[in-house]
Amino acid sequence: MSVVIILVIISVIVAGSFLGAFIWSVKKGQYDDDYT
Repeated sequence: MSVVIILVIISVIVAGSFLGAFIWSVKKGQYDDDYT
């Protein structure tokens, strides 16, 4: 059962890093539409 807890913690860390990278890219203007 401790393996499940470790996997949940790792998955939360990975998901948080992806969310942080997405928010960072939005703030840097990565998804601004320059063509329309």
